[in-house]
Amino acid sequence: MKATRLLLSATALAVLSACAVERKPPPAPVPAPRPAPTLAPAPPPPPADWRDAPATPGNWSYGSEPGGTIAAFGAGTAQPLFSLTCERAASRVVLRRSGSAPGPVPLTVTTTSGTRSFTVSPSAADPTGLSLALAPRDPVLDAMAFSRGRFMVEVTGLPTLYLPAWPEVGRVIEDCR
Repeated sequence: MKATRLLLSATALAVLSACAVERKPPPAPVPAPRPAPTLAPAPPPPPADWRDAPATPGNWSYGSEPGGTIAAFGAGTAQPLFSLTCERAASRVVLRRSGSAPGPVPLTVTTTSGTRSFTVSPSAADPTGLSLALAPRDPVLDAMAFSRGRFMVEVTGLPTLYLPAWPEVGRVIEDCR
């Protein structure tokens, strides 16, 4: 009988161990999917008409310099993006665009009355600018002063400027005449 009990106990243990679920380690956590990188939106295409382009941020200021006057366009007190300077002694108006170039580059002024191209060179006095000297009676100066609302200045390799035709422009031109 003792053998029977022992056999029954062993059988019961075998049956019970067969029913036990084998413990498995929990599955490794699945990393959350990474969001796709967002690309910067493409810049909007240039407007069909330059007069529809957004104006370059900034304002004109007018002031005196030794030997002349200046109308400067820019944002705040930073270096102006564009300026017209009357040099009375030399009887000329100097257009200056901030920026640099390795040598002479084309500059185009577009107004509501037309387009005119020039070649500008790095400024000897200021290496951070490109300049062009014009006679005070050059027709492009009047076109800039009297353009309806704005005029455009393009220089190869630099952002295009869409500048308001404010009175400061005409005032500097008249100072040289």
